[in-house]
Amino acid sequence: MANWSDPRSSGATFATPTGARTEAYDAGLRSYMLSVYNYMTSGILLTGIVALVFATSGYAAQVFLGGGILKYIIMLAPLAFVFGMSMGQGRMSFSTLQAMFWGFAVTMGLSLSTVFLQYSGTAVAQSFFATAAAFGGLSLYGYTTKRDLSTFGTFLIMGLVGLIVASLLNLFFQSSVMALVISIVGVLLFAGLTAYDTQRTKSMYAYVAGTADEGRTVIMSALSLYLDFINMFLFILRIFGSSRN
Repeated sequence: MANWSDPRSSGATFATPTGARTEAYDAGLRSYMLSVYNYMTSGILLTGIVALVFATSGYAAQVFLGGGILKYIIMLAPLAFVFGMSMGQGRMSFSTLQAMFWGFAVTMGLSLSTVFLQYSGTAVAQSFFATAAAFGGLSLYGYTTKRDLSTFGTFLIMGLVGLIVASLLNLFFQSSVMALVISIVGVLLFAGLTAYDTQRTKSMYAYVAGTADEGRTVIMSALSLYLDFINMFLFILRIFGSSRN
């Protein structure tokens, strides 16, 4: 989940504007959310196409199975894009942030091409559609629920930090049991983050509607949901995927 600045105070809860909601507000909210989902979906599709083409061309095997620094550049490039967008989105123009989002999607595709080397095409496809179904349901819940999910935000972020630490430790222990537990916890965490980020995205509209920040907020919200989807997909793939090895 991208850690980008929120114009509200950190302790604020998710809310809609006070007073009666007008038809114009509801129409604007629908258009805003549609833009977020369009960017997120387009980014995922671009990533998938790049990953598939890079893997089937044979270049992915040459880069990731061979030596050289290029594979590390490809692996770290998406992280650099996320940090750049998160730290600089308040100063960047909409067009610059948009270009960085597409650049991030491309570099993620190059990095994720390894899943086609490690797992069968059937496993990748099944995991993708399972993730899409789960994501759709969770995002719908986050959008429609009246329950304030902001109270879970701190818990989810702390869980995510713990997950990263556990994953790093398992690089040394190489425990298959620990890897399975990490994957299960990862699916649950990003399931919660999907609902949380959806409600957060919806609530942000009340603060950015009609301002210069609206377009940038759309891009950063799409990035957050994109990361939720991709991470959930990878954890599901690790649990149920059929490895080529």
